[in-house]
Amino acid sequence: MPTELLASSPSFHLVYADDSVLVLDKPSGLLSVPGKGVDKQDCLSARVQTEYANALVVHRLDMATSGLMVMARGAHAQRTLSQAFANRLVAKGYAAVVHGAVTVPEDGWRTIDLPIGVDWPNRPRRVIDPLGGKASVTRLKMNHLDAARGVSHVFLEPQTGRTHQLRVHLQAIGHPILGDALYAPSEVAAMAPRLLLHACELAFTHPVTGLPMHFCLEQLKYAGEPHTKR
Repeated sequence: MPTELLASSPSFHLVYADDSVLVLDKPSGLLSVPGKGVDKQDCLSARVQTEYANALVVHRLDMATSGLMVMARGAHAQRTLSQAFANRLVAKGYAAVVHGAVTVPEDGWRTIDLPIGVDWPNRPRRVIDPLGGKASVTRLKMNHLDAARGVSHVFLEPQTGRTHQLRVHLQAIGHPILGDALYAPSEVAAMAPRLLLHACELAFTHPVTGLPMHFCLEQLKYAGEPHTKR
């Protein structure tokens, strides 16, 4: 699939479009869907719907997270894609820059298997909850250690889709994401002007043709340098 952005509206970046599917590159700081209140109505879905009236939401990214999002065109495509997400048939990959030197096993992949629950007194925060939390699994691969800055560039594959999963899991293993004002210590949050988490890969089956679709964006930048490809 193309990795270059298509010519698009100034209000959103289109990666791919056909009669059933739109794939978009959401910037950090923009809501995926409208929030509560008149000041939270500007969002990616509303911007897209001004040009694609039949565009419907399938999944979301956190406001602070950038990268690939898919929207369906029409109810049939939305239903099919939503079922694929619910049944974990969609592969997602994220690039992140985290604090410290991450260790991984010899095969290159580290699995984080920690249940996540709602931190009720501090919503919308989530916490590791061994008793009442929902099963949550993330695979992590080290891409590059920047020893001079004391940070690691990592590639993440969420096997489940819990709210804030990647942010909570990385904080739990002692490697919070740079720029994460919600979960990282203040000194780590201050190391970047935004959350350094980017949805860089997305793979799913086309809801109409049945063909495999695989998208990959050029990745997160940190201090002017591209994130190392895996």
